Amino acid sequence: MAKKEPKNDERVSPYSDEELEYFREIIIKKMEEAEEELNTLQRTLRESMENASDESAYSYHMADAGTDAQEREKTYMLFNRTKKFVKYLDDALKRIDNKTYGVCKVTGKKISKGRLEAVPHTQLSIDAKLKRR
Repeated sequence: MAKKEPKNDERVSPYSDEELEYFREIIIKKMEEAEEELNTLQRTLRESMENASDESAYSYHMADAGTDAQEREKTYMLFNRTKKFVKYLDDALKRIDNKTYGVCKVTGKKISKGRLEAVPHTQLSIDAKLKRR
């Protein structure tokens, strides 16, 4: 059975418009921080790649090259993780816009305000999250 999408005027969220705006502000702040982190990580990756190509094969120890490669890989993984986090935040903003924010996708019940303040992009209540483990 196909999941019914709510109409724009149909409220599914248990939170008022004022509360949804409160959550929107939290999400936007986190999104700005994440975008800043993405820029820093991208700059670090770019500098790391430039430095790797500048080094002479004779004056550079293989262990140092391995360490640098490992650091680049960690930075790249963190970059991808942060990108995914920004996508989750963006999806949460869309749920605020269509008034479906704050509803657990497993139980259909209200997600507590404290949980949404801590993890504003979550789609699971704490009960549903604990059952998944």
